[in-house]
Amino acid sequence: MALPTKYNSQIAESKWYRYWMDHGMFHSEPDEEREAYSIVIPPPNVTGVLHMGHMLNNTIQDILVRKARMEGKNACWVPGTDHASIATEAKVVAMLKEKGIEKKSLSREAFLEHAWEWKEKYGGIILQQLKKLGASCDWERTRFTMDASLSEAVVNVFVDLHQKGKIYRGIRMVNWDPKGKTALSDDEVVYKEVSSTLYHIAYAIEGSEESLTIATTRPETIMADVAICVHPEDPRYKHLKGKNALIPLINRPIPIIEDEYVDREFGTGCLKITPAHDINDYEIGLRHQLEVIDILNDDGTLNEKAGILIGEDRFVARKKIAALLSESGQLTQEEAYASNVGHSERTDAVIEPRLSMQWFLKMEEITQPALRAVMDDAVRLFPPKFKNMYKSWMENVRDWCISRQLWWGHRIPAYYLPNGAYVVANSAADALDLARKKFDPAYTEQDLKQDEDVLDTWFSSWLWPISVFDPEFFKTGKKNKDLAYYYPTNDLVTAPEILFFWVARMIIAGYEYTGEKPFKNVYLTGIVRDKLGRKMSKSLGNSPDPLALIDTYGADGVRTGMLFSSPAGNDLPFDEKLVEQGRNFCNKIWNAYRLIEGWEVREEVNPANETAIAWFESRFNQSLAELMDHFEKFRISDALMTAYKLVWGDFCSWYLEMIKPAYQAPIDARTKDRTLSYFENLLKILHPFMPFITEELWQQIGKRKDGEALMLSPWPKQNAFDERIVAEAQHIFDLVSQIRNARAAKGISPKIALALFVKTNEEAVYERFAAVIQKLANVSSVTYGETSGNALTFVVKADEFFIPIEEEIDLDQEKETVLKELEYTKGFLNSVSKKLSNERFVSNAPAAVVEKEKKKMEDAQSKLKALEESLKKLQQ
Repeated sequence: MALPTKYNSQIAESKWYRYWMDHGMFHSEPDEEREAYSIVIPPPNVTGVLHMGHMLNNTIQDILVRKARMEGKNACWVPGTDHASIATEAKVVAMLKEKGIEKKSLSREAFLEHAWEWKEKYGGIILQQLKKLGASCDWERTRFTMDASLSEAVVNVFVDLHQKGKIYRGIRMVNWDPKGKTALSDDEVVYKEVSSTLYHIAYAIEGSEESLTIATTRPETIMADVAICVHPEDPRYKHLKGKNALIPLINRPIPIIEDEYVDREFGTGCLKITPAHDINDYEIGLRHQLEVIDILNDDGTLNEKAGILIGEDRFVARKKIAALLSESGQLTQEEAYASNVGHSERTDAVIEPRLSMQWFLKMEEITQPALRAVMDDAVRLFPPKFKNMYKSWMENVRDWCISRQLWWGHRIPAYYLPNGAYVVANSAADALDLARKKFDPAYTEQDLKQDEDVLDTWFSSWLWPISVFDPEFFKTGKKNKDLAYYYPTNDLVTAPEILFFWVARMIIAGYEYTGEKPFKNVYLTGIVRDKLGRKMSKSLGNSPDPLALIDTYGADGVRTGMLFSSPAGNDLPFDEKLVEQGRNFCNKIWNAYRLIEGWEVREEVNPANETAIAWFESRFNQSLAELMDHFEKFRISDALMTAYKLVWGDFCSWYLEMIKPAYQAPIDARTKDRTLSYFENLLKILHPFMPFITEELWQQIGKRKDGEALMLSPWPKQNAFDERIVAEAQHIFDLVSQIRNARAAKGISPKIALALFVKTNEEAVYERFAAVIQKLANVSSVTYGETSGNALTFVVKADEFFIPIEEEIDLDQEKETVLKELEYTKGFLNSVSKKLSNERFVSNAPAAVVEKEKKKMEDAQSKLKALEESLKKLQQ
């Protein structure tokens, strides 16, 4: 059946994805005869839908997995979703509100019923959407962080770490999210520069006409003040030592204290100390044994301890307090002020520092193996620039606040007793046994009250590379066959912003529980941004719908478009034109096959094509070596560009033109066979990037059996290549381009055959490619030496070329052309010379790169000499 004139991406995508799924081609089982290759998906939030960041991340994972399969490895890509405590609970609360139901009116059990119902209805959407992208995940292995077995693993780890003394409970200053009504770890706080106001407030000195002025951005917290602090060496305030100040509006006396923490240059050099609402104030309060007064409720409204404006939101109270201070004459000045304010990474609410009883994991000791692993390149980060960031975080890590005041998540396995103590155990039954042994044999189940809080989402996902294969491992300590075979995994592809949230913690957990790294390589993608450099987001309305893009341009077009400008670790400036370019590439490949398929065959050999065949054989192997080097260094975008240039430029623009028979003429069998072989190899190296169109065309080449697929075909073998013929061919292509440019400049029809004179010391090169020159440039003859009379002249490398023409040559124009070329060549030679005179470059760059630069310099020097001779002749 003849190939349709146009590629229909929607038909091909649904057909081949179903074919791969029906034949179980994505599924993997341990097989000791084959090398394992495994990737675990960064589990998207169960609340999520596909966005551009997912598209980039999962395209890269799929490329790596598909290539590994074709290399004969037993590839396993484990998919799944994360329960996302804060985000999911917020979604469920919003859904209940729409039904007129408040969370606080429900029991925990009733709320969780609604949450699970929501999860079952909406939780798998993103995984289904990934199939549209072509993601070749092992769907039979799909995991959810709150699956029963994975939940049991989380509890086992908590109990184990508590028994080791690494988890503790205590009152600490934490980051409080008033919208989510939960504590957050430091890593879940995003700092944004916010325009605010610096309020200058006068505090009267008790028993005096004098006053002190403090500057604060938070006047709503003055009712929680417990002291005014000045620097002990500040002469302005020495006379106030031991005296009290009166809090404006409420007139409560507070002591004036001294501490070296105070910056004498900031504001007035006086600080109001509010230990309950500022981490630094809290530290000062500890040093001076000050009272702690918390005036905020968990939702950010003022409580009874404030004394005034009870029940008002903190930001409303700020404006009202400022107005009251102004009325009382105690607000002396207001000035614009920019400050970095912490926001919740999940809800975007402004964070409140708050003293709270929470659970913490000690991080100083447990992080050490994970720090060494990255510093010693046992776990390699790509690009390596992130090593310094990782090192800085790990060396300055704080204890991890792992408790969250939510209902959706893994409930903390701690049980409180009537005597005020608690026990930590895997189940209520185990907790009761422990409580009876430790405290009182008469305790009953009714005496135990389980902790209401759940664990931080990351406390489950840090186990992901282990728990997806063997959740029982955290109980047994023995690897099952899956974990023994697939772990450590090979590559992790994720975003830099979760390097500490997730990546570092997985490495920590890996060494803590298996003594091994969880993966060998971490590829950190960039952030997808719009043309203005803004991060794509729904709120800005600057993010296209990925599924609509796939419908318009095809999955292959979107995959390649995403990669055309996304080097590892650098942000991707997304432009829909890139996706259009991806679709155009699909059409180019499709039309190339239609051309080849349409050629009739004759049996006799055509010796004229042997040079083209030999050249492309070497060019393919050279490109394959380059492509493999890019993959080794995780330069996935560069790998695609290598394949793109090979197909579009070398194969379509040059090779097919070199061998293409005359209109309606047949082609010799050997050339067509070799061409189809080359095309099949091109499909193979393109397949990881463009799985659908390559599968469609591969199935067209020859008869395929049911169950055969390109995705399971062997990756092309890398063979030796002849650098000489590749370089010679490029020289000839440059010559052909110059002849075509000369025709265009002079308005000479491509149908008119031209004579070509060549002044060279390398006649053999032109002899080998004579047929190619004549065909591609429509040259009637190639003569060695110069020509007399009018002729167009130009230089390619060190060789001069002359094309006789009848019309008079404009000498001034020709001189101008040669002078421009001379100027450009001198500039190029200068840049290469500078590079080679740089000792650092010469000593650090690979030898092959240095040699390449030296060759460039030699060629430029030769070309410069030839151009100077041409100019002399034009001036005679």
